[in-house]
Amino acid sequence: MKSAQRGQGTSAVEVANVAPSGFWLFVDGRERFLSFKDFPWFRDATIAELTDVLLPSPHHLYWPALDVDLAVDSLDHPERYPLVSGARPNELRLFAARSRGKGRC
Repeated sequence: MKSAQRGQGTSAVEVANVAPSGFWLFVDGRERFLSFKDFPWFRDATIAELTDVLLPSPHHLYWPALDVDLAVDSLDHPERYPLVSGARPNELRLFAARSRGKGRC
């Protein structure tokens, strides 16, 4: 008697491990390391926020709790996707404090 064929995997993307310098992400059969240096949006994220990752299309990753979108290609070639932000660090801190209700208006 033959066993039934096993089904497909339940997730096309998952966080495999987290370290102080970054985390490993398993995407479509490949494991990739995302350093916090190259991907600073994840540096202060909780484990729950890191592991809540979706693959809405084959080339697009999304972390809903962090509101972070990444192209899968950026994991292999971060140099092709420079970090660009129009906000200055002090403005970001002020915005974060106000959104928590702790800042002055």
